[in-house]
Amino acid sequence: MSAEPLRISGPVHGTPDVRRVAWGSTAGAVIESYDFIGFGTAAALYFGIAFFPNASPIVGTLSAFATLGVGFIARPLGGVIGGHLGDRIGRKPVLVASLIVMGLATFAIGLLPTYAQAGVLAPALLVTVRIIQGIAYGAEWGGAILMTYEHAPWLRKGKFTGIVQAGFPIGLLLANLVFLGSVALPGDWAWRVPFLASLLLVIIGLIVRSKVPESPVFEDVRDSGEIVKSPIVEVIKDDWRNLLRGIGLRIAETAGYAVAITYMISYLKSEKLATSGETILSLCVASAIGIFATIAWGGLTDRVGRRPVYVWVCLFGAAWAIPMFLLVNTGSVLAIIATVAISYGVCQNALAGSQGAWFPELFQAKTRSSGASLAYQISAMISGFTPFVTTLLFLALGWMGPALLFLAYSVLGLVAALLTRETFGKRERQEALRRSAENDEPRPAAAH
Repeated sequence: MSAEPLRISGPVHGTPDVRRVAWGSTAGAVIESYDFIGFGTAAALYFGIAFFPNASPIVGTLSAFATLGVGFIARPLGGVIGGHLGDRIGRKPVLVASLIVMGLATFAIGLLPTYAQAGVLAPALLVTVRIIQGIAYGAEWGGAILMTYEHAPWLRKGKFTGIVQAGFPIGLLLANLVFLGSVALPGDWAWRVPFLASLLLVIIGLIVRSKVPESPVFEDVRDSGEIVKSPIVEVIKDDWRNLLRGIGLRIAETAGYAVAITYMISYLKSEKLATSGETILSLCVASAIGIFATIAWGGLTDRVGRRPVYVWVCLFGAAWAIPMFLLVNTGSVLAIIATVAISYGVCQNALAGSQGAWFPELFQAKTRSSGASLAYQISAMISGFTPFVTTLLFLALGWMGPALLFLAYSVLGLVAALLTRETFGKRERQEALRRSAENDEPRPAAAH
């Protein structure tokens, strides 16, 4: 197995700015996750009534989840835009622009009129803002991950990209803490306040990201004159197999999350298994654990490789699908908290922690932003409508329907992992150790 991916991934010991870059990327990831995931919580708990009040409770939930899914459909477009610009003008400009757009769109949600105030205009505006959110979020991930990956030392790329991936559970924790605190607020303020509060986070994030330096790998590509005119076209033409593999890997994580977390919120409420406060509490516990779990899983891939972690976790997910619902069906608060924590801390966090380093290593430096972004975001189209589909499966098959869907996603991830090459196996790790000991810097990306 070639050590080629290592040769184009930046200085062997990383750059002096790696920690600042990692935390700067994480800060933005936290904010964008807070904004994007907060919508999912609001859709499950509030939007059915606020924007679709004339429908039955189940139809209102379906409508809210459909609106949630629209944002996921927009994410590949954001991935195309962000990936193209990331390969053409650099990773940093994409990071700043996506954060501004996401922040303004999320703040606007807190100002939207409800159906009672504006009629059909209200859900139309909600869908419009959700599309803008999706484009911004789709552009965000590639820049944040690649900036960190390309600044990180060879032997710790999994750990450092895991820090960025931990921005997701941090954002989830913040969003649900705010929703937990706003539960007691009167009327629409219970869901408006969390969105309005995001403006403060955006300001902080912009200050942090403005101090982050550009990727050294992108600078090498730019200085060598190897900037690709149409990176999206090139990566689809030359690397379509890795795109398909990446999509399969990603679906197992993000669509699995949509069943085990996003849909589960609605399931616990509709089946009266937990109160809104108890449900949000379980999410807070799970996301707090997930912060450390994601970093730990990413670090583990530096020691055992990217693929083994994925394979074993997907096997666990397949085995966990039915017990997950059996446990929450007991109605025990402790069982619900434990179930959500395991579903998130293992089935989602481990896969997300592995993706941070694995996805960039599948693509060449000159098209890496486009390739990694596309693979990561195209799967969002399936993931975004998973809560909607899961609700329909529940109507047809009861809780076994969602359980079987979760199992299917885990099997898909397993197959994708087995078909995807290991990029940091024993041979690559030995090469990285040798080069680190020699203090030997890799050749520029142009030598690829």
